[in-house]
Amino acid sequence: MSLKLKPIATDGSEKDKQIKSIDLGNGSQVLYMPRFLSFDDSWKFFHYLDSHIPWTRPTLRVFGRSCLQPRDSCYFASPGLPELIYSGYKPHVYSWDDYPPLKEILDAVHRALPGSRFNSLLLNRYKGGNDNVGWHADDEKLYGPTPEIGSVSFGCERDFLLKKRHNASTPERSGDEPASKRQKKSKQHDQHCFILKHGSLLVMKGYTQRDWLHSVPKRVKAEATRINLTFRHIM
Repeated sequence: MSLKLKPIATDGSEKDKQIKSIDLGNGSQVLYMPRFLSFDDSWKFFHYLDSHIPWTRPTLRVFGRSCLQPRDSCYFASPGLPELIYSGYKPHVYSWDDYPPLKEILDAVHRALPGSRFNSLLLNRYKGGNDNVGWHADDEKLYGPTPEIGSVSFGCERDFLLKKRHNASTPERSGDEPASKRQKKSKQHDQHCFILKHGSLLVMKGYTQRDWLHSVPKRVKAEATRINLTFRHIM
């Protein structure tokens, strides 16, 4: 099945089509393109993914307790790669070939990010404001020390938060500024919030997984469904 993807949007402003680069310091970087895919194409993909992906809501083992994952998920990977295991759960691996629209999105991501070579994909579906993912980093060894992670979002806009890890190094600040002003600046630099739009692309690069944590928190007003595709490269 082909949805005739248009990787360069024909609607929206030129500003939305641009990739915005945010330097987090110490070799960490985030790229964000609000309008990666056109509005119409994004809805076509959303409806396909919502109805055709074999979603599951697994039971995880967190801090010694079993709990239901607060979102649906599904996992795809190229043949021969090491297995993915997180929170005591080993997801079934589905084939790209059985879901051609996923390969279309992957090809568009590769075109937008020259040099990238993603070979695995974790999909998450948030069916309302209570569905979420807590603070974590994608720092598993199978992704290497400086993984590039591409995230494509469809549907309901949700907040994507970044905060610096407590053990991450912070550059020394000099000058005669009052301590309260330095603390306020430090807080602004150590936390970031992105509103992930329908059809957007966000990329984490460099040492972001080593030095930063990210989350999609609960939001009472987020009543509609959001689907997120997270592309990774397994070593």
